[in-house]
Amino acid sequence: MSGHHGHDHSHAVVTESNVKKLTFALILTTTFMIVEVVAGFITQSLALLSDAAHMFTDAAALAIALVAIKIGKMPADDKRTFGYQRFEILAALFNASMLFIVAMYILYEAYRRFSTPPEIHSTGMLIVAVIGLVINLISMSILFSSSKDSLNVKGAYLEVLSDALGSLGVIIGAAIIYFTGWVWIDTLIAVLIGFWVLPRAWVLLKQSINILLEGVPDEIDIEELRNDLLALNGVENIHQLKVWAITSKNVHLTVHLLAPCADRNVLYREAVEMLTHQHGITEVTLQIEDDACMAHAHEHAEDNHDSHGHSDINKSRNVHQH
Repeated sequence: MSGHHGHDHSHAVVTESNVKKLTFALILTTTFMIVEVVAGFITQSLALLSDAAHMFTDAAALAIALVAIKIGKMPADDKRTFGYQRFEILAALFNASMLFIVAMYILYEAYRRFSTPPEIHSTGMLIVAVIGLVINLISMSILFSSSKDSLNVKGAYLEVLSDALGSLGVIIGAAIIYFTGWVWIDTLIAVLIGFWVLPRAWVLLKQSINILLEGVPDEIDIEELRNDLLALNGVENIHQLKVWAITSKNVHLTVHLLAPCADRNVLYREAVEMLTHQHGITEVTLQIEDDACMAHAHEHAEDNHDSHGHSDINKSRNVHQH
């Protein structure tokens, strides 16, 4: 017996809200990015140019996030049974890659400037950095709630957060240069910004790659999940347990339950309820078996999969089309 549990339709409302938030944040970020690039060249501040570069990646991340949401809403078809939802993860992967490239460039430029630091116009640097911090704080407050629900929005939020800290660093650097004349502080701030961004870019990159490889999502404890399935009334064994994600919040599960003495309808309802409430998995495909011979055949097929890299059994999945 197999079945599928429906998807939460509140997702459409959340997506529309994300579009409005991302659009507003994009307008703010792009406008100030232009101002900051011009000011960075005028003041000769690498820290300010570093912040401007991060602003550029912020704007790109926000634009890509918007495109990803638009494409992700396209309906499934015969060629793409999951639709285009995974474009969100491709966008997050691209954003993480951009963060890495920008951080490495700033570190390289900082290395060059340590030997020949240019003259820094600290007053202009300070004014622009303060305005940048305000813009970033506004964008962060807009994106914060949605960053918990979408890896795509989370990527954009992390970029704005890193830029806010960058602006704060530039403010501190400008104040120190103004009062002491230590122009090398500007380069040091740029280096610190680069080192702060790199680990966060790595986390986003790792999460995106894990989803693209259909790995078990970080929030799912596979051993606990397996034990909970085995603890269901009437279940003697389980096999073909697969857990993966299409997007950051769209987790899927398929499993075969060996339960020869169980009422299939009751067991199915109990399994879906447990998976939904205890593990947050709503996209479920269950197959309940009462034939021990069939279970052994599946286990043998799994062994063949391990040794030969393929399996002739359970090649198909029931999928939910949006």
